[in-house]
Amino acid sequence: MTTPRGIDRLLEIMAKLRDPEGGCPWDLEQNFATIAPYTIEEAYEVADAIERQDMASLRDELGDLLFQVVFHGRMAQEQDHFAFDDIAHACADKMVRRHPHVFGDAQIGDAAAQTVSWEAIKAAERSAKGETASGPVSALDGVTAALPALTRAAKIQGRAARVGFDWGSALPVRDKIAEEAEELRVEIASDAPAERIDEELGDLLFAITNLARKLDLDPEGSLRRATLKFERRFRAIEDRLQAQGLTAASQDLATLDALWDAIKAEEKARA
Repeated sequence: MTTPRGIDRLLEIMAKLRDPEGGCPWDLEQNFATIAPYTIEEAYEVADAIERQDMASLRDELGDLLFQVVFHGRMAQEQDHFAFDDIAHACADKMVRRHPHVFGDAQIGDAAAQTVSWEAIKAAERSAKGETASGPVSALDGVTAALPALTRAAKIQGRAARVGFDWGSALPVRDKIAEEAEELRVEIASDAPAERIDEELGDLLFAITNLARKLDLDPEGSLRRATLKFERRFRAIEDRLQAQGLTAASQDLATLDALWDAIKAEEKARA
């Protein structure tokens, strides 16, 4: 007996789970909207496994993400919209279309030129589908509002940069961050309404995102790593206090700060 390919087996399992006769009640109750949050969560878990360089977890998380695609494909097939094979073929067609230098005769010199070409092809695709027919074509078209805020900010800034609306280097962006930080400080010091403070905080985050982009860094990844670092150090504080029969909640800020500084210094010494 021939063992079915992994993807064929997964598709068969999904069909069984959604079978009205004998399928899983939970799976049968789901729709695109209820599954969407799980799809987003699985994508983040893939990113987390990559961040931790955990290949075993990455394999499992990629499987979970693939299952989300299979789930959406099955629901679409049940409603006669499209099936999993249609998803795969559409993706393959898109990759061939967007890489004319690989699958055609186009000449592209480097990765930067490929990025420009990719965006131009995407813009043409959106225009062909009529996605911009309701109004003027914008360089910002196609950046979905569903992206995480930092990622979307960087993409919007990058789109504007492609038509020349950008800082010449990272240095003036650094000055802009200082300017925005001062405006935020003034609003806080003057006990301004929350809406004004929120606006200035947003401007500061937007400027910091711009600096990350100019330095070819992913702001989402930078913040994720900073959060992981904070978590690691804070857990180390808790461990040291627990070894003494104490808790973080029972200590004053000066004690916690001293432990933080000690742990930070030890990490730097080991680096």
